[in-house]
Amino acid sequence: MSVVAVPARSPAFWLNLAVKAALVGLLVFSVSRPDLPQFAGKGMATRALTYPLAALLVPVAWWLVGRRRDRFPAYPYALDVLLVLPFLIDTGGNALNLYDTVEWWDDANHLVNWAILTAAFGQFLLRLPVGRLTLAALAVGFGGVTAILWELAEFVAFLRDSPERQTAYTDTLGDLAFGLSGSVVAALLTAWLLWPRRRGSSLAPDQVPDASFPGRPVL
Repeated sequence: MSVVAVPARSPAFWLNLAVKAALVGLLVFSVSRPDLPQFAGKGMATRALTYPLAALLVPVAWWLVGRRRDRFPAYPYALDVLLVLPFLIDTGGNALNLYDTVEWWDDANHLVNWAILTAAFGQFLLRLPVGRLTLAALAVGFGGVTAILWELAEFVAFLRDSPERQTAYTDTLGDLAFGLSGSVVAALLTAWLLWPRRRGSSLAPDQVPDASFPGRPVL
């Protein structure tokens, strides 16, 4: 079985490793210091149980695809980093107490994190034989649905018995608006700026065409 991937010690490898290590380190810190005020009522134990799944999703999927094809494709470092980054930003914001001390931090998180998360999904869609409009529509739909699911999970986990429940409706609408806005921006940027160049043009070293879809570079 041959492996076709970015070299293990490339900058992309170390960046990916650093993002995941930082996420795990912050989660360990949060559950080991529940007495700190920035972690009060933030459901850090739930985050510690669920956030690592984001760090495992791409490696496991990549391994399963390579095993099924008897050939490993180039490892999608950009997709992996973009998928994990929003969870790292959220955990870091809690560790630094930014949610309680910076008024605009929560809104900025929903805007930026959903843009990053949608960009990660866009990296996946770029590997599929879909058109630009389809890619953009699917990415926006992904961003919108995940934003709704996040708010539902947040309500169940944090807000049912919280004093913030009285203002939760307005806050939820704002979060959904920012999340959807970030998703739209990321979807459009992915569909138009990151769209693969046609066969015959020069490709960067990290844009080697995927054998599954000739002419479609792996971004």
